[in-house]
Amino acid sequence: MDFKNIIYEKKRRIAYVTINRPERLNAVDVATSQEIYDAFHDFKDDPEVWVAIITGAGEKSFSTGNDLVATAESNAGGSAGRPARPVPFGGITKGFQCWKPMIAAVNGFCVAGGMEIALACDIRIAVPHAEFGLPESRWAIIPGAGGTQRLPRVLSQSVAMELMFTGRRINAERAYQLGLVSHVVPPEELIARAEDIAGAICDNGPLAIRAIKEAVTRGLQMPLDQGLALEDMFSLRVWSSEDSREGPLAFAQKRKPEYKGR
Repeated sequence: MDFKNIIYEKKRRIAYVTINRPERLNAVDVATSQEIYDAFHDFKDDPEVWVAIITGAGEKSFSTGNDLVATAESNAGGSAGRPARPVPFGGITKGFQCWKPMIAAVNGFCVAGGMEIALACDIRIAVPHAEFGLPESRWAIIPGAGGTQRLPRVLSQSVAMELMFTGRRINAERAYQLGLVSHVVPPEELIARAEDIAGAICDNGPLAIRAIKEAVTRGLQMPLDQGLALEDMFSLRVWSSEDSREGPLAFAQKRKPEYKGR
């Protein structure tokens, strides 16, 4: 694929997506959303890659969200209002269903739509100078790329409401305390830590990993009894796989399992 605004690579079982607009603090315009969308759909459909890592180019910013310069230029052309997008903002914030794990490696500012991209991922890790926030209410708009729905599912409703009502930012340490990120690491260790987590995931049965993600994601929208029934369904499905026989056999033979995703 010929990308101009992102870098997309695949190494072994891991796909890497880097928002590559450091001169705009990795702000996302319509073209960038399309490229992220295309890259993640390729990741989703490629059976050889099992985990994705998304980050931003440079040391200042993961993403500052919507490219307001591009929006202003569009408004000057007579199309004021919310910009029309052929794909969801950021490519993955809405309408993208993928049961493979996705990791956000937050290398700096992670605000507005940038934070919504990170919230669309399953795991978030950050550098100490990272900042997080959903400041849209300050500009008389709302976090409309999943922020109002995902943030209260990650944090307590009270904390999520305060962040969205005030538009204030929090630093990486506070984000860690709240459970928004699972690790805070030096900048030079960020990608290595993401790769370590991705590698640990790839050592496990891929069908089981995807079943866990789908069971958790769908189960959170259900009463407990329905969630438990959903878990039973996935458990039976995974037990019937070839990988589920390989795991116990490798344990008995004291060797590393060789999972094939079937």
